[in-house]
Amino acid sequence: MPKIAVENINAPDHKVNLNADKYGAMFDAMMTVLTSEPMTYAQIKAGVLPLLPDAHFPEGKTAGWWIKSVQLDQEAKGTIIRHKTKPLSWSKA
Repeated sequence: MPKIAVENINAPDHKVNLNADKYGAMFDAMMTVLTSEPMTYAQIKAGVLPLLPDAHFPEGKTAGWWIKSVQLDQEAKGTIIRHKTKPLSWSKA
């Protein structure tokens, strides 16, 4: 199973290796859903669930964890912006 090194905006010196196929599927779904307008976590999750392959996310299981992992990694890479709203929201950079 191929791995991908993932960063965390909240812990810049810490990297973990995750399943590259699941990461890629979630990344693709999130980039399809996210726009330049801020979106809440609930909006992102509602948008990505129908786009995820059942092979990696049967019945959407673990999708929330993967959304957060991709979000933190892409924030660290500057692809996603966190907005200081309540609730928090994100958009494409």
